[in-house]
Amino acid sequence: MSITTTQLTRAAGISAVVAGLLFICVQINHPALTLDFITTTEFALRQSMKVGFSVLALVGITGMYLSQVRKSGVLGLVGYLILAAGFGIMLTVEVAGLVVLPAIVHTAPGYVGDVIAVATNQAAAGDIGLMKPLSLLGGVTYMAGGLLFGIALFRANVLARWATVLLAVATPLSLAIPLLPWVNQRLFAVPTGIALIALGYSLWRQQRSPVSPASSPAQPAGVR
Repeated sequence: MSITTTQLTRAAGISAVVAGLLFICVQINHPALTLDFITTTEFALRQSMKVGFSVLALVGITGMYLSQVRKSGVLGLVGYLILAAGFGIMLTVEVAGLVVLPAIVHTAPGYVGDVIAVATNQAAAGDIGLMKPLSLLGGVTYMAGGLLFGIALFRANVLARWATVLLAVATPLSLAIPLLPWVNQRLFAVPTGIALIALGYSLWRQQRSPVSPASSPAQPAGVR
């Protein structure tokens, strides 16, 4: 069985759809991050969903970029690389949260508490090493990359344009979280999730669209 570019692109579209669904579902009734919650099965399940989201989102945006690499230009390349870095850092942080924090929560509760504080946009009381700058870099690349990549997708005009606009607007909206403390910050993930679902479906649908007869090269008379 041969694997074609069309099949890979459709798989990337499906990956983006699943990533968007995971990003939204993991926010539903999400408990507050506490030391006790870190040790629960629910925490492990939700962290696994976040890891899956990061991987699938990275696959999805890669398919989106490669499907229109000539049309998106330099802006598309820059936006893709920055956003890919954002999802890559997110993957690193979520994997650490899944496998490291539960293992040290009883022996180093102060450190875990400070990591939780940084994750919830609060000040850490102690030193958590490179976790703080890594989280900050992840947030910056996620927001800047989403904005630039969304603009590049809009200009390329290949995928659903309303979804490209939503991606460009939704990712930088995370900047408003500290200014709106009365709003559940997890709500800010919903628009990005919707954008990924729509863009993934648009990419998948585009690849299954049959080639119109008018676009097929004409065959010379007598050729069979």
